[in-house]
Amino acid sequence: MFAFKLILPILIPLKSPRQRLMAKDATHNRRNFVRQLGGLAGMLSLAPGLPAFADEKKFLVPTTAPGEDVTEKEDYWGFIQQAYSVSPNIINLNNGGVSPQPTVVQNALDRYNRLSNEAPTYYMWRSLDEGRESVRMKLADLAGCSPEEIAINRNASEALETIIFGLNLQKGDEVVLTKQDYPNVINAWKQREKREGIVLKFINLDLPIEDNQLIVRKYKEAFTAGTKVVMITHMVNWSGQILPAAQISRAAKKHNPAIQVVIDGAHSFAQLTYKIPDLEGDYFGASLHKWLCSPFGTGMLYIKQARIKDIWPLLAPEDPQSPDIRKFERLGTRSFPAEMAIGHAINFHNTIGDERKQKRLHYLKNYWVEKCLNIPGFSTITSLKPQFSGAIATFAIKGLTPGEVATELFKRARIHTSATVWENISGVRITPHLYTPLKDLDRLVNTIQLIAKENTGAANRNSLK
Repeated sequence: MFAFKLILPILIPLKSPRQRLMAKDATHNRRNFVRQLGGLAGMLSLAPGLPAFADEKKFLVPTTAPGEDVTEKEDYWGFIQQAYSVSPNIINLNNGGVSPQPTVVQNALDRYNRLSNEAPTYYMWRSLDEGRESVRMKLADLAGCSPEEIAINRNASEALETIIFGLNLQKGDEVVLTKQDYPNVINAWKQREKREGIVLKFINLDLPIEDNQLIVRKYKEAFTAGTKVVMITHMVNWSGQILPAAQISRAAKKHNPAIQVVIDGAHSFAQLTYKIPDLEGDYFGASLHKWLCSPFGTGMLYIKQARIKDIWPLLAPEDPQSPDIRKFERLGTRSFPAEMAIGHAINFHNTIGDERKQKRLHYLKNYWVEKCLNIPGFSTITSLKPQFSGAIATFAIKGLTPGEVATELFKRARIHTSATVWENISGVRITPHLYTPLKDLDRLVNTIQLIAKENTGAANRNSLK
């Protein structure tokens, strides 16, 4: 049996002094209750100047003993699944693109949005805009770095292209990257190549690779005296392959200490257990609407503090060479409610815990892949080992295109996936999330088995003609 602890999320502006006093008493009682149960990782983060709030609903999460492994305890994850409002009629196994937000985040976003509409320029520019500093601190704590190294933006593409276009490079300078990097990243580098004459040196990865030294060696072979930048995708979005970012970074710095390292953490951040400085890069970008489950259109940029002054912002501030990380946040009007709701997503994430989350996501991936390995015609380009993969896996059925398989999955079982055809990669990407029940993965396995069986039968009949 489980005890429970509270997630305190839902915000309602209070109107009367009496309600405000009641909220103060309620907050005191809730804090005592949370302490008794072991506590949450941070209470609600409210921006300065906001009216008092009271919680409308309470979401219960089972408490566990310190160090308890709940990876395969379905009763625990059943409560986590109830935190989401996902459709019961579609099995969403394409969380790699954008993940849904738990209801605590959705409701916080709605409250901030309604508050902003009461007096937009007052609440947005004077209250929520100031509240970005508390969100910055929470992100920095999660990332393991200084708040002065974190900028809040809209997605990983914006973060990484800020770096790509902001770096001081000259004609002939070389950038090492892979053909399996994200298209927006590759296209940004190609634009600089076309306009300014930098040189792109591509590595081609044949996935899966279960040898970190082999991966590092491929990068090292591409380094020359002209190498100025190394681009690393920490987790390849197409297949879930984890690259040894820290080892590659060290190899680059050993080759030439002046080499700058850019890391794409779009899929690894809030899915894998690490701190950004552990990767030993100079720059890092992530989307927060993926594995952190923040509102859509929220992202994060990390720049090592000593490098900030040298990067030119995409949108110009008064002093583009300022050493202040905030120069990268001159976006004009954007969704202040979405930014503020990031703090609630972090609270939810911390309640579960980094390590527990990573183990569960890897377990879900292995759960369905292992059941499919003996299906005739089934193959995967994703490792089953936790040091080389997380939640993402890509598979193929011999004789069928990725598009045909994805279409059949949805038509037969209402399973939503992503068909992928990219460099050295051809298959259907499956990305479960914490809210995915095992029954949904069982349906996936059964449907794959049926599709493969019918395809094999059709192939045999055609061979007899």
